[in-house]
Formats: sequence, C-alpha cells, structure tokens
Amino acid sequence: MPINITMPALSPTMEEGNLAKWLVKEGDKVSPGDVIAEIETDKATMEVEAVDEGTVAKIVVPAGTEGVKVNALIAVLAGEGEDAGAAAKSSGGAEKKAEAPKAAEAPQQEVKAEAPKAEAPKAEQPKADKAPVAIANGHASGERVFASPLARRVAKDAGLDIGAVTGSGPHGRVVRADVEAAISNGGAKAAPQAKAGGASPAVKPMSDEAVLKLFEEGSYELIPHDNMRKTIARRLVEAKSTIPHFYLTLDCELDALLALRTQINAAAPVKKTEKGEEPTYKVSVNDMVIKAMALALRDVPTANVSWTDTAMVQHKQVDVGVAVSIPGGLITPIIRHADTKSLSVIANEMKDLAGRARTKKLKPEEYQGGTTAVSNLGMFGIKDFAAVINPPHATILAVGAGEARAVVKKGQIVAATIMSVTLSTDHRAVDGALGAELLVAFKRHIENPIGMLV
Repeated sequence: MPINITMPALSPTMEEGNLAKWLVKEGDKVSPGDVIAEIETDKATMEVEAVDEGTVAKIVVPAGTEGVKVNALIAVLAGEGEDAGAAAKSSGGAEKKAEAPKAAEAPQQEVKAEAPKAEAPKAEQPKADKAPVAIANGHASGERVFASPLARRVAKDAGLDIGAVTGSGPHGRVVRADVEAAISNGGAKAAPQAKAGGASPAVKPMSDEAVLKLFEEGSYELIPHDNMRKTIARRLVEAKSTIPHFYLTLDCELDALLALRTQINAAAPVKKTEKGEEPTYKVSVNDMVIKAMALALRDVPTANVSWTDTAMVQHKQVDVGVAVSIPGGLITPIIRHADTKSLSVIANEMKDLAGRARTKKLKPEEYQGGTTAVSNLGMFGIKDFAAVINPPHATILAVGAGEARAVVKKGQIVAATIMSVTLSTDHRAVDGALGAELLVAFKRHIENPIGMLV
C-alpha cells in the first residue's frame, strides 16, 4: 500500500512552509532516519527525515515550491515489494484529500522533524467574540470559535462571520487559508458593528495599486516579500495593535563593567585550533547585559510574566531572547536559564546561536518562547531607542551605545562611560512601578558587575 508523505508542522503555529530542496529523487530507496528534504519556515531551514522504509514513487510537490500547507501531500513512497509505478498512479486521490485535511481526517504524519509538536497553550488562544453567532458549520449560537489571530483579522477586514467558517487546523481551528477560501466562495458576512460614540471606522492601509500609482512607472523595482518579512510584519502589527506599550529609560554607568570585562577576557584559557591558539571564550558587553537582565528578573519575579486573557503566566525560569540581525530580517534566539549560567557559558552559547541564526540553522525551540528579550543597537552608535515587544513576552530591553559623557560626582564634573537603556513593558502585565523596579535592578547589576560572578 502506498505511503503518503505530508508537509510536517515544524512548530505549533506553522500553517505553511517552502519546500526548499529534495535530497532524494523518484526511484530512490529510503530508510527510517534518512534525510529526504529541506523545509524553509519563516526563520529556519530544517531537515525532514523519513519514518518508513520504501521507494520514492512520486514527488508531488517540486523543490522550490512556496506556501505548501501543513499536511499537504508532498510525496508518495512505495512499500516493500510494491511496484513504484502503481503506487505513483494511485496517489491521485490522496493528493486531493491532502489539499484541505480536517483535524480528524488528517493523514498520518509520515515524516519527523526536530521540532516541538505540542500545541500552543489553551490560555494563549484568542477568545471568540462575545456576540452570539448563527449556527453554521457546527458552531452553535454563543459557542466558542477557535481561530488563529491572523484568521480573525482577515475575516474582520473582509466583513466575514468567523463562526460560519469551517476550520481545517488542529481540532477544527480556523486558519487564514480557511477564511480566504470562504471569502473567495462568497462566505457569510458578519453583521455590521455599531459605531461607538460616533467613532470613525478603522483606517485601512493603502492598497498595493494605490501605493504604486504614487511613483513614476519604471522608477522602482518590486521585490516580493519572503516568508520571514511577512511574518515580521504580521507580528509587529499584532504587537503594536494588541499590546499597550509603556516605556521607561535609565542611564547606566559602564566603567566598572568594562574594567571587569577586560580582566575576565584576559584570564580566559587558550585552546589550540586550526587557526592557532584562541581563547576559550570572549565575553562581550552584550553578554553581560543578558546576564544582568536575567538577574534583574530573578530579583523581581513578578515582572517575569506573560499576559493571556484568562490568566497571568508566572514563569519559573528566566529565558532571555536576544535580537540577532540576519539577511532579510531578524531572529531572537534564546539563552535558557540565563540567570544561572556563567558569563563564559552565555558568551559561547550566544556565539553559537548567532552563527547558526545567520545561516538559518536554528531549531524552532531555540528561538520560540522566552520570557523577555534584549535588543542592542549600541554597536551602530545608536544612543537610545524603544523596542517593540515580541509576544508572548511582557518586556524587552533596548540597549544604546556606551559613550563618554560629563557627569556630576560629589559636586565635581567628571567623565564617565554612560549607556542609555529603555525598557518596553506590556502595561497589562507589568505596571509602571513594577517596570521601574525591574529597570533599577538591572542598573544595579550593570554598575556593580562583580555580583554577576558570584
């Protein structure tokens, strides 16, 4: 019997991906554990392994195909003793079934990938509108409708009743593709919402055509968005439209930290490599910022939280994400248990994560989650800025450049190296006073860095 190979879900929120490369061809024999393809998500390229033994009878989705839906049929294996040609011919019906699989009817996953398979916590799932919906496609009046935030937004913009859409995601969850299909088929329209206090309707962004009309034809080049840029844009809009940002700025003196960093790096043991002798670690100012932020959250645990509509998520460990610039965008690899790790361990771990981030070799569990984040633009000479919170984080620290400034000490004007930092907080979870307490704790560790070694 033919074995269907389907597009795997490489993360709990993945809805589609790009089939970057096939590492096998039709007629090749594969065994469990063999790497058969490379799949590109928005921020990583991952290898997919075969689970079953057989012969590649047919490659349904060619290499380079973008936007392949999760659970869509991508290839067919012929089992042991089965004719590959016959297996390929019998795959036609399976291809149609794979186009929009229901959760209860989804074909058995025939590939595995190094990615978490747990579903997103129920606490993070958006609630359905409180207004009752008409009975349609199994959604009774007042029944909760599970849908992704993007699906809800697309449905709202199109005036579509989300309760009238049949979901193809896990457990019947409505995803963007379901809404787009309903729109194209003339799905049920939502009842128009009454204006509150005479407020004007939400302003919609300019259409592509309207933007292009503003520029002379031939004076520009269109560069299509890749998955990473689309995801960054979507998450930024989501963050700024749903999170009430609150900003706090403080100046930190760096002279003691810079002196300690010099001593730490000078004491690093050396090791022999192909390039000669190299230190076993090299601690950067950013590594010390990561450690200080982690210790601050340890000291102020009530700020180490995430917001959900039903409960406050109080984290028991401190996992610090670090914004890393990569071609076409950025990614935030995570230093887990950062408060318990030494500076040398953080330095080496950060070097490894940043290197693999730039080649898109990170696993989803290495950049998803976290309890806070650090964004450092000091290396560009940026004095200060405010960063956008990355959900489900409740805080993010924006770090500026350390620069010599005139300060007053004991009534005397002296020079000191000062770094400005701005803490963005989700005001639903971290109030102004709590955010200030966290930032003061960070400043204490930065200005008394010897405590980070204890």
